Amino acid sequence: MTPTRVLIVDDSPTMRALVRHALSKDHAIQVVGEASEPHEAREKIKSLDPDVVTLDVEMPGMNGIEFLEKIMRLRPTPVIMVSTLTRPGAEATLAALELGAFDCVAKPTAGGVDTLATLPGLVREAKLARAMIGAGTNRLAGRPVATPRRVRENGPELVGIGSSTGGVEALLQVVAKIPADTPPVMIVQHLPGTFTSSFASRLDNASPAHVVEARSGEVLKPGHIYLAPGGKHLTIRRLGGSLACALDEHDPVQGHRPSVDVLFASIARVFEGRATGAILTGMGRDGAQGLLEMRQRGFHTLAQDEATSLVYGMPRVAWEIGAAEKRVPLSRIADEIFG
Repeated sequence: MTPTRVLIVDDSPTMRALVRHALSKDHAIQVVGEASEPHEAREKIKSLDPDVVTLDVEMPGMNGIEFLEKIMRLRPTPVIMVSTLTRPGAEATLAALELGAFDCVAKPTAGGVDTLATLPGLVREAKLARAMIGAGTNRLAGRPVATPRRVRENGPELVGIGSSTGGVEALLQVVAKIPADTPPVMIVQHLPGTFTSSFASRLDNASPAHVVEARSGEVLKPGHIYLAPGGKHLTIRRLGGSLACALDEHDPVQGHRPSVDVLFASIARVFEGRATGAILTGMGRDGAQGLLEMRQRGFHTLAQDEATSLVYGMPRVAWEIGAAEKRVPLSRIADEIFG
């Protein structure tokens, strides 16, 4: 099998060495070159034609976001952003994901956590998605404009949505069409810790409803969308006569915390009204089993279709095990949920 060829772009020799070390653990990956700044990277992309590029957000001369925009316009290539966890870094990385970056990983911190451990898996998935990215089949022209609507009377009373790779762009499109009078919506998107606060703000600006980063004990209210914080599982629990968000730091499930499976299983176990679950683009299988539990309880369940998924992993598994009733294009997800 032909190895996945990777170009590492970072102005720090230490970081380039760390990324190379993380990738060297996978024999199916070959680092074909390194670059310390965008102009050098541009020439190496032309000469080496890598399958995947890892890109630092902050570099001298031209920042990673400007460089990414040029790559996606002139030579579409799967790009994985490597970012700090500071707020400016988090916001820049989210901007990169909106521009078309495949995914992001956090730079290692002094705490010694191996935040690059997921990088080889992302690189392999990025290679598989390269043809789709190059053809642009998974990119929709512009963000849809929300059409004013109200939730139908027999619509859901609670909505759960899960996503991973490609989910930043997908969720921005979905929340733009969620009505202001929405029942509570709970979202799990796989993102490193500090990124989720910035992402909640971006979603809030895009949606007629109010988007917040979920807090433990916060009572679920209509008109609100609750995003799971990075590093914590999001579930629901009973609080008096109401339902509330609950957060915990139990072990990762399917390699993730927050886990979509954990959220969906919680809804299936606790909620007694009408609920809808939707699983969007992402690598792996997180959320499929939880969505199956929701369907077995009689809840409405959806999966994003292959044509509009950046990575048709999570929704594919959900469909194959019978967890999803329907496969729906990204542009129709909100319509299918709310009518």
